[in-house]
Amino acid sequence: MTEPIPAITLPPSDSPDQEAEWLQNELHEWLDQEFLPELVNQKIAQRAASVYLRQRIEGENDLGSLLIAILTEMQSFDFSKSFYSEFAVANAVSDLLLNSLGIDTCCGQS
Repeated sequence: MTEPIPAITLPPSDSPDQEAEWLQNELHEWLDQEFLPELVNQKIAQRAASVYLRQRIEGENDLGSLLIAILTEMQSFDFSKSFYSEFAVANAVSDLLLNSLGIDTCCGQS
């Protein structure tokens, strides 16, 4: 039987504003590099970072819960002028956060 993937908990945040700013910049850069740079990418990154910030301020440290919150709230975003969807954004946020923790997103190993 396969072992379940353990939950990943981020360390408590001393500076959620700084984390959200970092995430916004990194996500915007990732969005621009993955396909074509588009004006909407900045808005996508801002929206995802604002959800992340609110969740962290509220004390959320579980990566899975953070991603569900981003996914859920990004569903109301108009992606019609973008190559992306709420799923792509949530997955990118996950990869960026895991990489910042030193976790290989390919194989789940540190």
